[in-house]
This record gives sequence, structure tokens and C-alpha cells, in this order.
Amino acid sequence: MTFLNSILTQSKKYDFPFDHWEYNNALSDEAINEIIKADIPDVTKHNLTYDGTRAIDDGSAEFREGNASGGKALKFRCFITKENAQQFPNLLKFIKELQSKKTYETISKMIKRDLSNSYVRVEIICDREGFWLKPHCDIKEKLMSGLIFVNNANESEDLGTDFYNEKLEKVKTVPFKHNYGYLFTSGPNTWHGMEKKKIVIERRCIQVNYVTFPTDWKVE
Repeated sequence: MTFLNSILTQSKKYDFPFDHWEYNNALSDEAINEIIKADIPDVTKHNLTYDGTRAIDDGSAEFREGNASGGKALKFRCFITKENAQQFPNLLKFIKELQSKKTYETISKMIKRDLSNSYVRVEIICDREGFWLKPHCDIKEKLMSGLIFVNNANESEDLGTDFYNEKLEKVKTVPFKHNYGYLFTSGPNTWHGMEKKKIVIERRCIQVNYVTFPTDWKVE
């Protein structure tokens, strides 16, 4: 179990500016290849601009209210669902690992949140030049949040997620290293986002959540 092994043997806890864990080598090469090959429409070629949210172009940020569809920007987002899972057999294995009792109980102990009645939500992300994400705290429905970076394009490590203090001052950047991830649980003052930075080719990653609202992937 690649992800669980990473959490158990290659993770480190940090308490600044809020409790979070960083971990290494969580994805198999096959899963990474599926992330790289996933066809994510280029926002910049559709006369749209990033508005500082994942909704894109001032669209409705319904996903922040627990809408599993992702809100208005659905066509620009790639959630792994039962409908498209056949395209991502190795990411499906990853999801099944997240669904497993051994995995979610391990995470539960780390973040001190009960995940026994939760759902897994996984999204492939491909950010291009112009992307930014304003500082925000995740919705309470996200029991666990995090990204795993796929830096196959040799982008700058500075393209990782920025963390902020209570004054919304940037105090840390999780490095955008290949097959490197982080996780935390939602709460007050878990401010994170991404400043406007130079993306040469693309910023690929996978978002991993345990959530309270229904998805196709209920934990076991």
C-alpha cells in the first residue's frame, strides 16, 4: 500500500503555522503516469481567467459549500468518479487504498478526526500560467485536505502551496517536489493558497480529501 507506507514511514509533522504533515513517494509510477496524461482543458485557451478560486472566471464556488460536482467549473476539473474510473485504473487502486480501514484509521489518529463515516474525493489538477489561489480555510465538510505534487515538467519548487499566519502573511511554501504531498484537517486559521507565480509549462497535482458529503467512494 504505497500511500499508507508513505504516511507511516516517510512523513513528518509540522506545527507551524498550523498542524500539517508532509510526506514522500505516496503514488506509484503508474498512478503518476495517469495524472500526467489526464486531459485537463487549458483555461487560458477558453477565454477565461483564474479568479483566485478553483471555480474559475468568477464562477459560482458551489464546491465550497459541499457540492461534490465542483460547481460551475466542472468541465475544467477532473474528479475521479465511477463514471470515468476505467480511464484511471491505478488511481482507482489509490482510491481503494484511501477507502481501506487501515488507511483511514491511520489518518484519523494523525489529524484527530473521525473518518469512519466519510467519503474519499480525489481530483486531478493541472494549473497553468496565470493561476493563483487566494488565502482561504477549507470548508468544514473537508475532514482531511491535501495535495500530492507531480513535478514532471521540472517546474520551480516554489510552485507549491503557500501557508499563511492569522494576519494572512505568507510564512511557508510546501515545496513543489515530484511525488511529494501534504495533508491537514480543516479548521480556523488553516490559511493556505498560492501566490501568483511563474508557471512555465504546468503545475500538475492530485487533490486528496476525506469529506462528509457523498461521493462515489465511501470508506469501508
